Parts: sequence; C-alpha cells; structure tokens
Amino acid sequence: MPYLQLDVNGRHEVADKKRLARKLCETYAEMMSVDIRRISVAIREVGEGGVWRIVDGEPVEVSVLMCDIRRGRSAELRLEVAKALCADSIEILGLREDRLNVEFTQHSGDEMYHPTLGGYSPEWSEDEAG
Repeated sequence: MPYLQLDVNGRHEVADKKRLARKLCETYAEMMSVDIRRISVAIREVGEGGVWRIVDGEPVEVSVLMCDIRRGRSAELRLEVAKALCADSIEILGLREDRLNVEFTQHSGDEMYHPTLGGYSPEWSEDEAG
C-alpha cells in the first residue's frame, strides 16, 4: 500500500507507462511522506470504449485513478495529491483533465501487508510518515 490504479481507454507505449509509474510514485511518496518502495501502480488499458461517464447527457470516454491509501490523510492533502497525480497523468499520457477523476479508498496499517518490508504497514500519526 498505497496502490494507484489508473484505468484508461486505448493503448499507450510501455515506455510512457513506465515513465508515468515512476512519476506517480515519486509524486505520491514526496507529498504523502511514504517509503516509495511501498507504492504499487497499475495502468490498466481497458481498450476503446472501456471507461465512461455521462457529460452533457451523453456517455464519453474517461479515465479514473483509484488510490488505496492510508486512513487519516486530511482532505486538503488528498486534494493536493489528486491534483498532482492528475497533472502527471495529463503530462505523460496526454489524458484530458476534464475526462479524468480520482477516487480515494482509505485503509488502516493492518490492512496493508508487504512481506519484504516487514509485514503490515507501520502506523503513523499526523506528524509522521506512513
């Protein structure tokens, strides 16, 4: 944990997806003060017409970034992280800002197991990394 899952229509070059995965990890780790080795990124190409939202009464293709994160992050911090992750995705994959949204799911440390980093994620307070 955290786990960032970006669902996109169409196909993208592997090099671009790798560059985006690196950038998302760097942005997230810096802004959320977490060990970058705990972050996993999935860029799921669901194909043409795979992700939709209604805009002006019509379905349009969109992208969605789901972020499974540590419980307790402030709404203000989540907003800033969402904006930064969107900017990374727009810059690298050329996604449309008006067709991209971010959703957060929050978890406690004992819901995140990472065997190579000592098991469960350590708990944190507002003043600590987590």
